[in-house]
Amino acid sequence: MNITLIEPFFTGSHAAWATEYARHSEHNIDILSLSGNYWKWRMHGGAVTLARKFSASGARPDLLLVTDMLDLTTFLALTRHETARLPVAIYFHENQICYPWSPKDRDILQKRDHHYGFINYSSALAADLVVFNSAYHRTAFLNELPRFLKQFPGPHELDTVAAIRARSRVLHLGVDLQKFDLPAISHPQKEKADRAPLIVWNHRWEYDKNPEEFFQALFALHERGMDFRVAILGESFRENYPIFKTARGILKDKIVHCGYVEDFAHYAHWLYRADIIPVTSNQEFFGASLVGALYCGCYPLLPRRLTYPELVSHETYPDIFYTDFQELVEKLAKALQSIETIRRQSFRHCIEQYAWQHMAPEYDAVFGDMVRETGVTS
Repeated sequence: MNITLIEPFFTGSHAAWATEYARHSEHNIDILSLSGNYWKWRMHGGAVTLARKFSASGARPDLLLVTDMLDLTTFLALTRHETARLPVAIYFHENQICYPWSPKDRDILQKRDHHYGFINYSSALAADLVVFNSAYHRTAFLNELPRFLKQFPGPHELDTVAAIRARSRVLHLGVDLQKFDLPAISHPQKEKADRAPLIVWNHRWEYDKNPEEFFQALFALHERGMDFRVAILGESFRENYPIFKTARGILKDKIVHCGYVEDFAHYAHWLYRADIIPVTSNQEFFGASLVGALYCGCYPLLPRRLTYPELVSHETYPDIFYTDFQELVEKLAKALQSIETIRRQSFRHCIEQYAWQHMAPEYDAVFGDMVRETGVTS
């Protein structure tokens, strides 16, 4: 079976998902993409460019698999002669209806932010299958849609929510966990009593990942005189976040690394060295960076919300979850004080199910069934 996978924002986790699924799938997957810059313009105008490229390519796939960054209605309108009978699945990595926008964003200040959510809504309505990367994400999107639609002048078309729900399902994000076991990557022993515990931040340096709360927790531990080290990883984009500069001033020598690690082997080495990963995100629809850290042996401290109780069972591991900032500080302090016990625990078994060798056959089966049900083949 031939699949054209369309990704207007080909970078980071979006690019990894597309290339890794193409590599692990039994289907033939051709990726049509644009570079991962200017995400808002990719949602506005990317469909026009991608429609032109698709038509010019002469591709006649059995299935179109697109992501939430594509304005699917515009793409289908511009390629109607080629795509009129093709089944279309849309994969939601995130959505702009539930996404916590920064209050400093220009579109928020000018009250023009709703268009991106409407692109997600109309694209879901146009697709034959709507796929979410977690059950939390599916529930959050569908529950928020009625409120989102009611803010516009009527008719509100609330019946469309049930239509989207009926053709939606969950396919968790596949993650290439095998690459953490490559021979080029050494697996260092966790530091013992002669080395202070290492706390890691491996998220984007952006508003939705809530670095302020992460560092405020570390500042509180620093004021108590607790001994620890910090490795600040993750990618920084255009916006400057003063909290990172503040952290360097307060934590000083406790920070053993600060900056994006482009080389994967170097990045994985830091995860294997790390002891604890406290997560403070305001938004997480799956959590690929957390999955990688858990595979490498990090001990998590997670908010009891978003997708985290789905990734790691709250019922089985209640001690790793917190409900407010003070509980985060206290659980982090306790973990530092009992670091030898922490270093002996592993959560790898909780997340191995998301490896591509398990997820790719599930994706293949779902998309294969779509094509068989429509009876359309190239």
